[in-house]
Amino acid sequence: MNKELTYWLALAHVPKIQTKKKNEIIVRLFEKGKSIIDFFEFEQSGWENDYELSQSEIVLFEDAKKELSTYAFMVEDLLEQGYSILPITSQDYSPTLKKNLGRTYAPPVIYTKGNLQIMKEKSIAIVGSRNANDISLEFTDNVAKNASKDYKVVVSGFAKGVDKQALDSAIKYKGQSIIVLPQGIATFQSGFKKYYKQIIDGDVLVLSSFYPKAPWSVQLAMARNPIIYGLASEIYVAESSEKGGTWSGVMDGLRKGRTIYVRKPNPREKNANSILISKGGKAVDNEGNLTSYEIKEETKSVVSEPDFNNTEEKIIEFLKTGVFPAKKIVDTLKIDWSSRKVTDFLKGREDVLTVKGKPLKFAHKNRSIQLQKSLFD
Repeated sequence: MNKELTYWLALAHVPKIQTKKKNEIIVRLFEKGKSIIDFFEFEQSGWENDYELSQSEIVLFEDAKKELSTYAFMVEDLLEQGYSILPITSQDYSPTLKKNLGRTYAPPVIYTKGNLQIMKEKSIAIVGSRNANDISLEFTDNVAKNASKDYKVVVSGFAKGVDKQALDSAIKYKGQSIIVLPQGIATFQSGFKKYYKQIIDGDVLVLSSFYPKAPWSVQLAMARNPIIYGLASEIYVAESSEKGGTWSGVMDGLRKGRTIYVRKPNPREKNANSILISKGGKAVDNEGNLTSYEIKEETKSVVSEPDFNNTEEKIIEFLKTGVFPAKKIVDTLKIDWSSRKVTDFLKGREDVLTVKGKPLKFAHKNRSIQLQKSLFD
């Protein structure tokens, strides 16, 4: 079994190949009665003809074969430490995750520690801002309390704000919870110490879909969000802005036809809950019960105001004023982030322009367009 898991890790962590492609390989192997080990022992011609791999993809899989010894040691170490390694073909793999994300997005391998049965129970995710207001946190507590009473598992992304409140409330009300990590499972040692009792008692399961030794990063935090939504049978939105992880996840869920319950906002709240309701979210009251809600057109202008209590929002707003290196951003805004963390956050964002050089500099793309117009008009 350990040998087979070694090959599963090699497949799961081949870089630059989409999850859909990896899962299609798995399905084809199953149809042909072949194993994951067989796949890695094929000649290149077999990969090309039977599995439609391009030459660049073949090179990536050849490189993965060279890492098999590393993966073998990793598998042994993880199992000795009490982690579970679950390929998508495993009976213990979350059926909810597989159903919601499908072949296109369901991770080929997940890593867990805790009571595996938790993934077979009905589940809810309560999502929202890291800087949620007191009303949103009260809503989160109420929904988690009701879920725990109904023996539903609360899925948490372990971020501050709504995520952490959902986890804390599930524990407080003697419920069960899944912690979905924005990092590799082997890097969560402090968390395992903190939730040791709940894990041992079978009330908390820790889960990651990332390379086991991967550190926290903004990219992994964003990539974790679909896993949170995928593990949940029901989704409740405590508070959302018009962009960011919560907004993206909810909009994606609505596009896929999922039922998403959105807390009915108070008239003076500055968030995007009303917009999400207008786009198909089901309005619920502070207890999570369905309620009527009339959408007002003027709400949208209120929502667009940025939340300057949010570090990420502060950075983006600051970039609209000029072009700056990460250190300048940290020093000017006096934020509790390292320059490296700011760089990781900004690189690859669609709304941010990266100016090459030493050091890298960043600007908001809207600012860049304005500068270009001023130069050429």
